[in-house]
Amino acid sequence: MARPTSSHSKPGRTLLLLLALILALGGTMFLQQAFTPKLGLDLAGGTTVTLSPVTQNGAAPPEEILDRAVNIIRTRVNGTGISDAEVAKSGDNIIISIPGVGQSEAIALVATTAELRFRQVMAMEATQLLQDQLATEAPTPGASPSAAPSSSSSSTPTKSVQPQSSTSPAARPSTSPTGKALSSALTSPAPAPTATETKKQPNKGDNGRKATPTPSPSAQPEQDPNAGIDTTGIDPAVLKQFHELDCTDPKKRGQGVQDDPNKQYAGCESDGTFKYVLDVAKVVGTDIDTASSGVQQGSTEWVVQLDFKSKGATEWSKLTSTAFNSQEPRNKVAVVLDGVVITAPNIISPIPGGRAEITGGFNQKSAGELAEQLKYGALPLKFERSSIETVSSTLGQDQLRGGLISGIIGLALVVVYSLLYYRGLGIVAVLSLVVASILTYTAVVVLGQNAGFRLSLPHIIGLVVSIGITADSFIVYFERIRDEMKEGRRTLRAAVEVAWVRARRTILIADAVMFIAAVVLYVLAVGGVAGFAFAMGLTTLIDVVVVFMFTKPFIALLARMKFFAKGHPLSGLDAERMSVSPSSGAAGRKTTPQEA
Repeated sequence: MARPTSSHSKPGRTLLLLLALILALGGTMFLQQAFTPKLGLDLAGGTTVTLSPVTQNGAAPPEEILDRAVNIIRTRVNGTGISDAEVAKSGDNIIISIPGVGQSEAIALVATTAELRFRQVMAMEATQLLQDQLATEAPTPGASPSAAPSSSSSSTPTKSVQPQSSTSPAARPSTSPTGKALSSALTSPAPAPTATETKKQPNKGDNGRKATPTPSPSAQPEQDPNAGIDTTGIDPAVLKQFHELDCTDPKKRGQGVQDDPNKQYAGCESDGTFKYVLDVAKVVGTDIDTASSGVQQGSTEWVVQLDFKSKGATEWSKLTSTAFNSQEPRNKVAVVLDGVVITAPNIISPIPGGRAEITGGFNQKSAGELAEQLKYGALPLKFERSSIETVSSTLGQDQLRGGLISGIIGLALVVVYSLLYYRGLGIVAVLSLVVASILTYTAVVVLGQNAGFRLSLPHIIGLVVSIGITADSFIVYFERIRDEMKEGRRTLRAAVEVAWVRARRTILIADAVMFIAAVVLYVLAVGGVAGFAFAMGLTTLIDVVVVFMFTKPFIALLARMKFFAKGHPLSGLDAERMSVSPSSGAAGRKTTPQEA
């Protein structure tokens, strides 16, 4: 009997570990100020967005491309399968229902194409918007007049694309070779006169040539719009678009435009301060392997980290090498997202390795959203929003009330049955259900805050089913204890330990079967079915924790009490129920199937 005796000192320690786990989950809820679960679409309402595809010839899009768009959007809004967001195809339209968000959040999440291009800058020019911004800045007393804005430097010096080391930004050593390349690859050269400056000085010609003074404005000859611009290799049609481009109007900057990666492109800076002529895209969004967000080493700035695929890494190295060997402004590489330039840094050294970082005044939320969009892929079609509706939760509240009522009824029936049949042992069953409920509730709240888990009606069904799973586990254990008592074990403490050795294997096998079924269902299904499977798998794991860390050690403690050890009539372990005479001992026991 050495095995049972060796575990007698462990019940208290195990219960303390369970208490520490509950306190940890409760502390997380308190620190995050989250005390209620997040509710799904059918319980809390949300936003429904209908997207209609836009094709060049107005024809219906191919079915496989539309299916790909559905999969990308579904991955964006419900990548883990637990957020209760729904994406469905209705004819050529895509209907997206997102719980708990407003219309603006829903639009930003599903309608952004996230088409990323890396293009070499062929020409650039400061806009009137930048000149107006500089004009409003008061000059420093005693300082020399500042030069006009240069096309060689961006108006947002914090924006850049740069090499990324193999470690995370927060842990990247500043002395690594990659870290040195990071600082040197973004050094801007000295400002040079721009085309804007040339146009502002009509009395001076290029290369020191003296311009002919004009007697009056009416007789002034027209300026060459391409003055100061190297037009070599630039498509004349794109050059014309460049001159006609108005970046001062936010509505005309081209946000959301799906630019052709195989053609040159005229685009605006995201803040409208510069406009560019950009070469064909040598690296595109599909060349990205993974994308993530983090904090840059040595600062509090959020960045988006990119890892390129093997082909993308090769093209990225070629692109930066080409820019390195070019003159200003062609030594820049523009990062174009959905038709708008978000940054265009200088490249003064090739960047091999297939890694890069994008910075651009991001915060944690915007960096995370961009990383998710790039990681999950760009939409293969351009969509327009046909309708945006707010979904009411009135029907969902009725469903929630019905689900809670059914759960309470089921829980009450289990409690009544346990107390009537097992008497004193039924208290252990009731307390086990209470502990399981506490763990389930705190886990749902914490997952909702940190993993986007939203409690919907299918999730509630999965949680209600868990009542039966938990009850089945302690019933198996109770019956094993009673079998050991019927076999004539002289002490309850010995019966508790021997019965646990036999019962735990049965419990683990049953829970393993349930968990495997939940995993398979979660992987193969989508929408509400996947949510049901997740809830069922979660409660199965909680059942294992409760049985191992509460039910068994708590019974081991009760076995030391005279009320249970002496077989009190209300304990559920009395001689009458065990079918054993109080004085007969082992002689009065029944023959077990194993002995037969």
